[in-house]
Amino acid sequence: MVRLASPIGSLSAIVFVATACTAPALGQGLDIRTLFNLPGPGTGSAAAPAVAGGTQEWSGESGASNHPLMTAQAIRAAAANFRNCLAGLWPQAQRRGVTREIFEANVAGFTPDLRIMDLLDAQPEFTKSFWDYLDILVNDDRIQNGRAILAQHRATFDAVEKAYGVDRHFIAAIWGVESNYGTQIGERSVIRSTATLACIGRRQDYFREEFLSALEILARGDVKADHLKGSWAGAFGPTQFMPTSFKRYAVDFDGDGRRDVVDSVPDVVASTANNLKKDGWVSGQTWGYEVVVPKGFNFLLADRSRVMTVHEWERLGIRRAGGKAFPRAEDRAYLLVPSGAQGPGFLMLQNFRVIMKYNPAEAYALAIGHLADRLRGGEPFVQAWPRQERVLTRAERYELQQHLAARGYDVGEPDGRLGGKTRSALRHFQSSVGEVPDGFASAAVLERLRSR
Repeated sequence: MVRLASPIGSLSAIVFVATACTAPALGQGLDIRTLFNLPGPGTGSAAAPAVAGGTQEWSGESGASNHPLMTAQAIRAAAANFRNCLAGLWPQAQRRGVTREIFEANVAGFTPDLRIMDLLDAQPEFTKSFWDYLDILVNDDRIQNGRAILAQHRATFDAVEKAYGVDRHFIAAIWGVESNYGTQIGERSVIRSTATLACIGRRQDYFREEFLSALEILARGDVKADHLKGSWAGAFGPTQFMPTSFKRYAVDFDGDGRRDVVDSVPDVVASTANNLKKDGWVSGQTWGYEVVVPKGFNFLLADRSRVMTVHEWERLGIRRAGGKAFPRAEDRAYLLVPSGAQGPGFLMLQNFRVIMKYNPAEAYALAIGHLADRLRGGEPFVQAWPRQERVLTRAERYELQQHLAARGYDVGEPDGRLGGKTRSALRHFQSSVGEVPDGFASAAVLERLRSR
C-alpha cells in the first residue's frame, strides 16, 4: 500500500495481530460462504467448483430470492448481452466527466463475474440467526484488536471525534465488522463487480449508479485503479464504502488533495464519521440498551414505528438488563425483540437507526452497537438467546412470507428476509390465533401457517 506523509498515519503502518481472529470478518459483500461454510444455492453440501486463482465459478443455479431476473435462464441471457450493456453506459459516464480513455482502460476485455449471482441472495445479515451473527462478529479477538487500533491511532480518533462528534468506538466497530480492521477488505475489482451487477441480476438500477460512481472516483484520482478493490457488491476500503456513499461522505482529512478511504487512516476514520453525522448521528448518545421484557407484555408494541420515551417504556414494565438504570428517561426509543419472547429485548435509540442506514439490517446494527460497547469496556449481553430454536432456511422464510401475504398481511415483496414488515405481519397473525405476538419466525409458527 502507499505510505502517506501524514504524521497521523497510514494503513500501511498498521501492525497488530488481527489475523488471529477466530473467523473472517463480514463486509458489505465479502464471500460469506467462506465465513459461514455455506454451499451455493441448490447445491446441497457440495461447494461450487474452483477455478484458476482460487476463486469459484457461478453455481449455474437460480438465486434464492425467486426474483425473475435471478433465474438461471435470465442470468445467462444478461451475461450474453454484457458487452452491449456496458457500451450503453458509456454516454452516461461521459456526462459525468469520465474520459473515453479511462472508460476503455477500465472495462476493456471485461467478462461478467457471475459468481456474484450466488452471493447476491445470500447475505448473512438476513439469513443467519441474530446469535450466530453476533457470535462471529463480536468475539474476544475482534475486541482485543479493536482496542489496539484505537490505541495505535489515538491522535486520529481524537481529531475526528472533535471535528464530527461521533463516538470513536462506533467507527472502530464498523472498521472491525466490515473488514476485520483492514485485513479482509476484498480482492475483487470494484469496477468489474459493479459492472456485473449493473447489467445482470435483480438490482441493476441500483448498481448502474454504483458503477458510474466508481468510474468517477478513478476520473478524480482519489483512489488508484489497482487499489479500487473490494467486496463482490463493490464496497471498498477498511470501512467498506460503496461508490455512491464515497461521493456523498468521503473527506480529505489528511490534506493531501485526495479522498483516499483505502490507504489513509485519517481519511478512512473521518469519512466514516462524516457518513454517520450526515445520516443523523446524535452526539453523546449510545445506540440503545438491552432490556428485560416482563411476562404478559403486549408484544404488539414491539414495532419500530412505536416510539416512546424510556420513562414510558418503564411504566410498561420494561427494565434495563443487569439491574442498571437508564441514564436519560426522556430518550425516545422503540422496542426490538429479535428472538421473540424467549430472548433479550432492546430499546433502540436514534443512533441505531443511523447505523442501519450504513447497512440496513438489524443484526448488523446490533453487532456494531454491541462491539462498540465491548471496545469501550462494556460487558456481554446478560440474557440468553433461544439457541435451541431451529433457524428457518431462506426457502422457509420465503414460504412464511407467502403464507402471510396470502392472508392479507403486508410483508412487502417476499424475499426470504425477515425485516420489520414481516415481523409486524407475523405479530398480527400470532395475535389472531391466540399465540404470543412476539414476531419470532419459528418452525412452529410456520407449521401453524401451513395448516390453516
